[in-house]
Amino acid sequence: MDSKIIDIRLTPDEIDSPEAVKKKLMEAYGPCNEKTFFYRVLKRSIDGRGRTPRFSVRAEAGEGPLAEPSLRPFAPCAPTGKEVIVVGAGPAGYFAALRLLELGIRPVVLDRGKDVRSRRFDLKKIYSEGKVDAHSNYCFGEGGAGTYSDGKLYTRSSKRGDVGRVLDLFIDHGASDSIRVDAHPHLGSNVLPKIVRAMRESILNAGGEIRFESHVTSFTVNQGRMTGVGLANGQSLTADAVVLATGHSARDIYRQLHAQHIRVEAKPFAMGVRIEHPQALIDNIFYGTQTRHPNLPAASYRIACQANGRGVFSFCMCPGGFVVPAATAPGELVLNGMSLSYRSAEYANAGLVAEVRLDDLGEDAEANPLAALEFQEAVEKKVFTAGDGITQKAPAQRLEDFLDKRPSTTLKASSYIPGLYPADLHELLPSFVAESLAQGLQTFGKKYRGFAHPDATLIAVESRTSSPVRIPRDKGSFMHPDTPGLFPTGEGAGYAGGIVSAAMDGLNVADAVARWMETKG
Repeated sequence: MDSKIIDIRLTPDEIDSPEAVKKKLMEAYGPCNEKTFFYRVLKRSIDGRGRTPRFSVRAEAGEGPLAEPSLRPFAPCAPTGKEVIVVGAGPAGYFAALRLLELGIRPVVLDRGKDVRSRRFDLKKIYSEGKVDAHSNYCFGEGGAGTYSDGKLYTRSSKRGDVGRVLDLFIDHGASDSIRVDAHPHLGSNVLPKIVRAMRESILNAGGEIRFESHVTSFTVNQGRMTGVGLANGQSLTADAVVLATGHSARDIYRQLHAQHIRVEAKPFAMGVRIEHPQALIDNIFYGTQTRHPNLPAASYRIACQANGRGVFSFCMCPGGFVVPAATAPGELVLNGMSLSYRSAEYANAGLVAEVRLDDLGEDAEANPLAALEFQEAVEKKVFTAGDGITQKAPAQRLEDFLDKRPSTTLKASSYIPGLYPADLHELLPSFVAESLAQGLQTFGKKYRGFAHPDATLIAVESRTSSPVRIPRDKGSFMHPDTPGLFPTGEGAGYAGGIVSAAMDGLNVADAVARWMETKG
């Protein structure tokens, strides 16, 4: 008998009981023999609507054994003699490198930062000394920003590439196969480093090369074609093509491209705050109870509205997580969020941001490709200098005080280890951002009872939601339209937003590099 795709709903008590799952599937399937009935869960998600949360489960069921999904592991090919420089060891860079090896092309991966283990020591210095290493921090180094930002593997960009292939490569390098099933899978910042290290070993064992602490400072262009890069140590490297996968915070790369007359474009982005609530409060808002069932994960949310004619939305929500300092240079203050795999910490946080459009930036913004970058940078420096000008202590305001436009005299406890100090965020943030956030918070408070709670804290500034610069590329070839041999990819190029979409983009670009090489002989 052919198998069927069946959707069922289960209580938290039932979700971890194979007998209960099987019973409900058999009821939905119809007459069948229990001894020969088999099922395989395809997707699992949580429906928090209503008074009691339920799990929505989609399964394939039938009488007789079902075929297990086949894993497509990393499978390098015999070398062709071609070589490509990959700038950046984040998800776009590493997935591009893995795919290039499967196509017989040798990648030379360059990353300005350190390997994933060594990065940890520089992260500790941010907390303990307020010292930001411009090359090794929460954004720069092996694994990129996503390594220390929860490891969310959810994307809405499934039409841009093969999500299943990305998940297969994660599983092949140590991720749990549950990421195939969960609707919003995540790995956790304590798990991702092991996976990143395994990917590094795959690249090296297949003949690729990885160089850490290799800061690209220039690009080599011969007769209009990019043929290599220059490093800060004075060394020059050449290759058949350059894949640029630097992430969204490599401001010096954007400036260098612009200085060398390689076209870049200003791009809208978003800016705002990290909003932090007690996790029990978020559980109560979105599950209807502060006493969460042990089978339910920490509640999360994704919210959005229009305020003052622009979008206001949550970003990178971290249930049971921590607010972390994510500056990439001394003299600036930037926030991000992270969670460990169990998401069991006391607080929940999310970016709460408003759109920043090019027409917000002045009359010259259209003509200046770095206008959005410069605006973003100026706000981060302003927020830093408003504090002690030494540490990464962050300005914060209680939500109710922010809405009433009065300074906070006291602040609630926070997960942000460098510490908070009371400030008027209406003074520190651009006025159109602050006003839009205030209106958006009022909307969210009415829609989600308790969200605008006195115990909620706003912390500034969340400004790295996406790249403020786009590096143009041809839609079909994935190559820069004016500079053959240059293949921009990932978040830093302006074509991805998150680990999975960046990884997919890296795979796509690797395929595009191979096609281009075939046409060039």
